[in-house]
Amino acid sequence: MTTATVTPLTRGTSPEHTETGVPGVPLPVRPAHIIRDDDEALAIAQSLAAQFAEGASERDRHRRRPLAEIDAFSQSGLWAMNVPRAYGGAEVSYVTLARVIAIISAADPSIGQIPQNHLGVVAAIRTVSSPEQQALLFGEVLRGLRLGNAFSEFGSKRAVDFETRFVDAGDHVIVNGRKFYSTGALLAHLVPIVALDDQGRAWYAIADRNTPGLTVIDDWSSFGQRTTSSGTVVLKDVRVPKAYLVPGFKGYETPTADGAIFQIIQAAVDTGIAQAAIAETIDFVRTKSRPWVDSGLDRASQDPYTIQAVGGLTVRLHATQALLDIAGRAVDVAVATPNAETVAAAQLAVADAKILSTELCIDATNKLFELAGTRSTLAEHNLDRHWRNARTHTLHDPVRWKYAIVGNHALNGVNPPLHAWS
Repeated sequence: MTTATVTPLTRGTSPEHTETGVPGVPLPVRPAHIIRDDDEALAIAQSLAAQFAEGASERDRHRRRPLAEIDAFSQSGLWAMNVPRAYGGAEVSYVTLARVIAIISAADPSIGQIPQNHLGVVAAIRTVSSPEQQALLFGEVLRGLRLGNAFSEFGSKRAVDFETRFVDAGDHVIVNGRKFYSTGALLAHLVPIVALDDQGRAWYAIADRNTPGLTVIDDWSSFGQRTTSSGTVVLKDVRVPKAYLVPGFKGYETPTADGAIFQIIQAAVDTGIAQAAIAETIDFVRTKSRPWVDSGLDRASQDPYTIQAVGGLTVRLHATQALLDIAGRAVDVAVATPNAETVAAAQLAVADAKILSTELCIDATNKLFELAGTRSTLAEHNLDRHWRNARTHTLHDPVRWKYAIVGNHALNGVNPPLHAWS
């Protein structure tokens, strides 16, 4: 597959969408901020999290898209935080990147999840693209353009079985198919589409969100992660310039950190959900819960059983955060020196973090109601959003298979498989 030289995309006229299609968002009116280093990335994340937390419950309650919040998030420069320094980015460590996602997810996990595939594709471009294509696409990201997601398909036998395909048409390709679980596509400027060539190889065909034939339908009806708008993308004769055709399959032909990067971001989202649920539990018990009748205590926060339970959750949160940091350092090594050993070490470290973050996330959101009491279930508090978000997001990449790859490596020395879910 040859590529053609193409200048950066400019926004064309909006196509005629179906009745259920949603028009694309406007391009940024000014270039995004360029983050300098890891410390600045973390400081910006903390500042944004304080803003995002304010309306998180109401956005969930009314399924309101976080339009202004996502604009602020991408304009802050955090969506370009893993662009290599050689191309003008901060190239923060994956320890920092995972912490940023956990910080944002503790405020609003839907907002924390939306850039997951954007950051993963940025990492893939670093792995598989030519220097010319990297300069083009990293330039788009640095100026504030958001990449969405048109990866998964609803009706295929397995997640890796894609029916979406493209055909060569000279200086561009033409893509046809249908996608679901398209987190980020609705609010994106560019939509990476996983599509197969005539040899069955998977590429990222990165289309302008307003390209004729690309329709995003806001039909995400899950009870959790409600404002990710992770619905359907319909692709009918969508034209993509070859300069925007990224050979994603190359990231899994030999050992690379690409799969571990997609996965560590998922673990970071779950860590953030758990952190938020524990904080809500502590606040509710301190300010609203009543002590049990048999305790003889004045305040629910003095209950020794509650103290023990909160202590247990807190210790496990610290352990999860530590494992996330360990995984980030392993990913950094695998990015710098990719080989079978470093990549397997990164995958296994991320699996550890994914296991603990999943289990803590679900347990913490359950314990919230057990420890806070019946009053915490009232609709006015909307605390069930934490459980709904936890139960929904942790279904990504089943944790039982994380145990399997860790156990198979420990027992039999078998490295994890190379794909985006491992």
